[in-house]
Amino acid sequence: MKSCALLFLLASTLAAQLDPAYQVRSLRVQVLSTMLTSDEGIGEWGFSAVVEADGHRILFDTGARPDTVLINAKELGVDLTNITDVILSHNHSDHTGGLMTLRRDVLAKNPAALGQAYAGKGIFALRRNGQGKVLDFMARTKSDYQASGGHFTEYDQPVELWNGIWLTGPVPRKYPERNWSVKTQVQTADGWKEDTIPEDMSLVINTAQGLVIVSGCGHAGIINTLEYARATIRNAPIHAAIGGFHLYQLDDEKLQWTAGKLKEFGLGNFLGAHCTGIEAVYRIRELTGLDRKRCSVGAVGAVYDLGKGLDPGSIAR
Repeated sequence: MKSCALLFLLASTLAAQLDPAYQVRSLRVQVLSTMLTSDEGIGEWGFSAVVEADGHRILFDTGARPDTVLINAKELGVDLTNITDVILSHNHSDHTGGLMTLRRDVLAKNPAALGQAYAGKGIFALRRNGQGKVLDFMARTKSDYQASGGHFTEYDQPVELWNGIWLTGPVPRKYPERNWSVKTQVQTADGWKEDTIPEDMSLVINTAQGLVIVSGCGHAGIINTLEYARATIRNAPIHAAIGGFHLYQLDDEKLQWTAGKLKEFGLGNFLGAHCTGIEAVYRIRELTGLDRKRCSVGAVGAVYDLGKGLDPGSIAR
């Protein structure tokens, strides 16, 4: 527990030394949880990826079932014991379900491993389902995580965590992208309201080639998220968009609009996993003019490398 507190203090001290213009030189993102599997691992309705930027390793989301990411990481040879930082994109259990299993697994080898979690403001807000039942999964997760010595930090605006590595914080909904489908309510100061997943946020890596976005579901809307990142972090082309973007339910008209904006933003690479939807990925490939080497369905084990591009695995290539 003391080591986690020291790490948090160190991170706070280093924050004052960050360079907002810094551009990451090396970047590798590997998918650890999604529905499709290729050569190794098991699939599920969920998302997780390990991100390595200039040597700094981060776990982005933790999958749905308690042990999916743990199993896949071991099969893929991904060491989680030297990762201290976890990002949770939003409250849904298909992105947070593996947190405590992973934390408990690494504790014995490294008490600081996966001991610092970052989330958007509102992730712990009280929620209820359509039948009025209170959903307390995140409250229980927070309690268990803190009992293990873990520490949560919530953000309500963009923040540079490390040089060139940003979180968007909650994203303003400029465009009416209704990229959510779960009929839950969230408790607000004005009473119970439709849960639009207001805390939804993405990871943004600033590189010389442009911005690289890692998203869990993109409930705030992929275009809202990308436009916000370009406005608040750096007005640059979107070099790569990786992860879940909740496009699988979009009709042709909405997909055409989305692809048009992606093309406008200079999208260079697209790895659509989880709730993006297989057909949606193919339509975006067609409408943006990308090819198979630069636009693919994401599978467990798929890799994006800043220098090498996409390696989606044999089943998705």
